[in-house]
Amino acid sequence: MTKLKLIIYFFMAGLLFACSNSSILETENLEEEAEAPRGPNGGILLEQDGFSIEVTIFEAGTPPKYRLYAYENGETLAASDVNASITLTRLDGETNEFAFFAQGDYLTGENIVTEPHSFDVDVKASYNGKSYNWNYPSYEGRVEISPDMAVEAGIGTENVGGAVIEEKTTLLGDIEFAPNARATLKATYPGKILSVLKFEGDQVKRGELLARIENSSSLQSYEIRSPLDGVIVSSMANEGDVVDQEELFVIGDLSRLRIDFHVYAGDHIKVRPEQKITIRSIMRNISDEIVLAHYLPEVDGATQTAIIHADLPNPDMKWLPGMKVEGDVITDVIDVPLAVRTKALQRFRDFTVVFAKIGQTYEVRMLELGRQTEEWTEVLNGIKPGQEYVTDNSFIIKADIEKSGASHDH
Repeated sequence: MTKLKLIIYFFMAGLLFACSNSSILETENLEEEAEAPRGPNGGILLEQDGFSIEVTIFEAGTPPKYRLYAYENGETLAASDVNASITLTRLDGETNEFAFFAQGDYLTGENIVTEPHSFDVDVKASYNGKSYNWNYPSYEGRVEISPDMAVEAGIGTENVGGAVIEEKTTLLGDIEFAPNARATLKATYPGKILSVLKFEGDQVKRGELLARIENSSSLQSYEIRSPLDGVIVSSMANEGDVVDQEELFVIGDLSRLRIDFHVYAGDHIKVRPEQKITIRSIMRNISDEIVLAHYLPEVDGATQTAIIHADLPNPDMKWLPGMKVEGDVITDVIDVPLAVRTKALQRFRDFTVVFAKIGQTYEVRMLELGRQTEEWTEVLNGIKPGQEYVTDNSFIIKADIEKSGASHDH
């Protein structure tokens, strides 16, 4: 089965599971919350024997914190007359405890409610000598997928751990002949071209005869021979032409090339001679690794970039003068304690996330990120070391969560 067919199969199966209420946890939990009464401040209203607590998370321009509003028979109570606590139990078993203190007409939690806001909630309150207790699920960014379905969909996972991050600087360059690998041949004396033996594109050896010219003054002929092994890059010599020190042949040795790389201001301190650079052709699927040589003592007037040379050995003639290339220089190597695969990253709400896997359940993890390369991204906060997370086809998890109607709802 092709990858495209697997993905289509997964989504079709997901739709069937959603209809049967057997696959997507998020849908079920959102429905449960949607059925719960709402208070005047938009929060979940928990009621018991005429006493009620409205649970909200306030996060407008501030780190998210719980705010609780208390009522008796629909009338607002003074926050100072109520004691309350909340315990959150997360998917991986972690618990978060919240104590509250009165602030104006509400109770505010002492701690920040960290992302994701996906947990089972246990609310305890006491008022006028009586205790109350409520439990309810509050899930977001969570979905359950069977192991067989995950395999069919090509969902791959790894465990979060350390990684070696290689910081790279990308340079643009132009290939040309090395200075001693190109020769321009002209007529030595004015005269008439008697014969031309080699033409544009021909391979020639050093000393090989290219043309004969009759000297106009002495009427004696002289020869034009190649000064090096190479290929005739251009030829302006035609039999019968009268020439007077014109350029007749340009010969280049394709095995000896050079690249001029453009280095922008600010990168000079990182990009240095003797560093290795991995090059690739912009127009052709070829690559190589070479070594930077030296900077020119002046900047390019048009681009205001410094120019650094690199010799380009070309024994199999796969590179040609005039080609444009990109090159990556590894300018720093950092061993970071926590990193995820860059391909695993997705957008969820306003966050960059990965999806943690716990049992058959996948749940969003909001990340604070550091340095990034094509392969690895450093994680500063948001996921625990050793946590299993989705690396391959993480977009399928995101799509299934979005399809299930996930929302940031409190």
